Amino acid sequence: MPAAPPLDERAAVRRLLDRLGTGARRPDVDAGATAGFDATLDALLTRDEPLPTDLPSFPPLPAVKADDPRKDAVEAARRDQEQASVTWWLDRMATVAAPRAEKLTWFWHGHFATSNQKVRDPQNMIVQNQTFRTLGQDSFETLAHAMVVDPALTLWLDNQTNRKGIPNENLGRELMELFTLGVGHYAETDVREAARALTGWTYEDRAVTFAPTKFDDAPKTVLGTTADYDAEGLVSMLAARPESARFVASRLWFRLVSATPPSEADLDALVAAYGSGTAVRPLLRAIATTPAFRDPTTALVKQPVEWAVGLSRALGRPLGALPAADQSKALNQLKGLGQVPFDPPNVGGWPAGAPYLTASATVVRLGFAQTLLKAAPLSGPVEPPPSGSNARVEWARATLAVDGWSGRTRTALQSLAGGDPRQLLAAAAVSPEYVVSV
Repeated sequence: MPAAPPLDERAAVRRLLDRLGTGARRPDVDAGATAGFDATLDALLTRDEPLPTDLPSFPPLPAVKADDPRKDAVEAARRDQEQASVTWWLDRMATVAAPRAEKLTWFWHGHFATSNQKVRDPQNMIVQNQTFRTLGQDSFETLAHAMVVDPALTLWLDNQTNRKGIPNENLGRELMELFTLGVGHYAETDVREAARALTGWTYEDRAVTFAPTKFDDAPKTVLGTTADYDAEGLVSMLAARPESARFVASRLWFRLVSATPPSEADLDALVAAYGSGTAVRPLLRAIATTPAFRDPTTALVKQPVEWAVGLSRALGRPLGALPAADQSKALNQLKGLGQVPFDPPNVGGWPAGAPYLTASATVVRLGFAQTLLKAAPLSGPVEPPPSGSNARVEWARATLAVDGWSGRTRTALQSLAGGDPRQLLAAAAVSPEYVVSV
C-alpha cells in the first residue's frame, strides 16, 4: 500500500502550532501558511515570551494535625491556592504570543512529574514551574542540575531524608529511570551509589540547603565509574551518557510526534542535534524537520490539558474570563478528564493516547466546552457566525483551525447548525478531528 502523501503546507503549520506550541489559532495558521513552515518553525524556536511578572505568590500555611480546629480552614485555603495556581498557568498557556516555552514547561512538568498531592505547597510548585520555564528551553543538563535540588521535587521524592549512613533511594532511582537514562540502563547497585551521591540536602522554609555533615563524601561507583560524586557531578555524568541523549530525544518524540518510536536513522539525527551540550532547541528543530513530523499517520491524541488550552486559545476565552463558579466547574471537568496541572498521578506522569478517548471522556469534554463558551462573546478571534448550515459548519472548522471534517462529523454538526452557534462550537470541539492532532 503506498504511503500517504505528507501534510500540505497549511496542515503542517497547523500541526507545528499544535505540537510545538499550545494550540493552533486561526489567525496564526493563516499567517504561518503565508510565511511557510520553515519560517513558522524559526519563529517558534527563536521567539521568547517575556517571563511572567504576575507569578502567583502564596503565604505559607500552618502545619495542622487532624484534631486541630483550624484544619478545615487551612485545607480550604490550600485548595484555593491550588486552584489559583492551576488557573494562572492554564491561562498563560492559552494567551502567550510565543507559546514554545509554555509547551516545554508543560513537557518538563510531565517529565519531572511532581504533584501537590504530596508536596502540599502550591508556592513550591510555582517555583518549580518557573524553573522549567527559565531553564528548560536550552540545556537539559542545566535543568537537571536544578531539579535534583528543587524544593518541590525534593519533598516529592523524599530526598530531604537522604543522608550519610541512611540513604533514601527514591531520587537516585527516578533520576536514572525516569529523568535521564530510562529503564534497563542501570542496576540496583547504581541506584544505591547514586543515592549516596545525593545525600546532604535538607529542606526547611521552602528552601533546600546543603548540610556537609549529612553528605556521604566517600567515593561512589556509578555505571562502572568510581569518583567522589556529589549531586552536581552525578547529574553531569548521567546527562553526558549516550543513553541519556537517546532517552530525552525519545521522550520528546513520544509527546510531539508519535507513540511509535523513531527509526534508528531519525533517532541518530535527533541525538546529533542534541549534542554534547544537551541542546533542547536544536533537538526540537530536528524533530520538526523529520519526514515523520509531516506524515499524516503520526497522529497524537491531545492530552486533556493540551485540548482545553488549545480550545481556550482558539476561542480567545481563558478560564480567568469566566465567573468564579464556572472556573471551578471547568477545573472539576478537567479533573474528570484525568489531568490537572500540578497534580500528576505519580512520578511517571500522565498516560497518553487511548485513556482519553472513552465515551465518558467525550461527555466531560463537551461539558467543559459548554462551560467555556457559556455567554462567550462571538467576537475577537472568533468571527461572527454566518447564516446557513453548511456555512456555519465551515465557520466552526475555521474557528478551531481544523484541516477538514469527515462526512460523519459534518453530518452531525449540520444537525446543530441552526441553533446556538456556541453549541455548534462545543460539539465541534469534541469531534475526532479536533481531539486528535492529525
